[in-house]
Amino acid sequence: MSREFQEKLIDVRTEIDDIDRRILGLLNRRARCAQEIGRMKMAYGENGAVYRPEREAQILRRIRGDNTGPLSDGHIVAFFREIMSVCRSLEGVLSVAFLGPLGTFSELAATHHFGKAARLLPQPSIDAIFQEVEAGHADYGIVPVENSIEGAVGRTMDLLLSTTLKICGEVILRIHQHLLSNEASFSEIKKVYSHAQSLAQCYEWLTRALPDAEKIPVGSNAQAAQAAASEAGAAAIAGDAASERYQLPKLANCIEDEPNNTTRFVVLGREQNIGPSGRDKTSLVMSTPNRTGSLGYLLAPISEAGASMTRLESRPARHTLWEYVFFVDIEGHREDESVRNALTELERRAAYLKILGSYPAAVL
Repeated sequence: MSREFQEKLIDVRTEIDDIDRRILGLLNRRARCAQEIGRMKMAYGENGAVYRPEREAQILRRIRGDNTGPLSDGHIVAFFREIMSVCRSLEGVLSVAFLGPLGTFSELAATHHFGKAARLLPQPSIDAIFQEVEAGHADYGIVPVENSIEGAVGRTMDLLLSTTLKICGEVILRIHQHLLSNEASFSEIKKVYSHAQSLAQCYEWLTRALPDAEKIPVGSNAQAAQAAASEAGAAAIAGDAASERYQLPKLANCIEDEPNNTTRFVVLGREQNIGPSGRDKTSLVMSTPNRTGSLGYLLAPISEAGASMTRLESRPARHTLWEYVFFVDIEGHREDESVRNALTELERRAAYLKILGSYPAAVL
């Protein structure tokens, strides 16, 4: 290397060292502010929630809006989520129940939203997630509610009908499926383990790349990764979390047939009132008598009030034959005038109405 190059390299590295020192100082300054907030809550008898989803969403949107690159908005949001997660843990470590085992997309959604400082509690079923949070054994739960390919997650929706929990956040997660294996080439793979839905989502790719390999459905992608990690000639279809958790190399990346495969998760908590963040959603479930034109009559107040409906999903009512309940998402917070007016009229028209929560829209 030339002397000129070496001198310039030293200058840039010196600048990086100086920046790192300043970043370290600012991070600790931010952490001390978080600690001070905790002390203030104690001193003034305001032992409120450690996690404030509306406040965190406002911070992330502001930071994303201020970003001028070269780091992408996604990288900046992910970086600041971890900063908030660690600072939040200075007030108290949050426990989050999710659909296990470790290595699932649900774990990825939980760490994406709450950061790695949260204490993750894998659960065997969606029912168990609701139960853990309702009983106070977990601070929050995160459950899948819909997938862009498979549609609504029926069990989650059924449980939302009866739970006392409220939706206090959402996570939008792009689902990337990878072929994981300790083998070095496709020719060595004789079996492919995965959840049945993942096998279906990668059907065309598997047909082209591994036509002779046996496809074996298992209970979860994490279980598939465990099997592939311990068996010669085996591979698993799973995500990044399983690859990292079980130390399985990626033999092929992003093998899903539909590149826009996305799952929406909702965050469940015992809080009843999440304040407005400036860009929110309100979720509700309602029913109407099974008469001609009744659904149109029921939904009319939403558009009449100037609110925007972003989702409408019907589910059979569990206790009445051929009756249905309707899950609806509206843009805005229940404290916003348009949403408040719509809810007032919906309450008058609906045979049954339950507000599942107002919460910040996902920050991507």
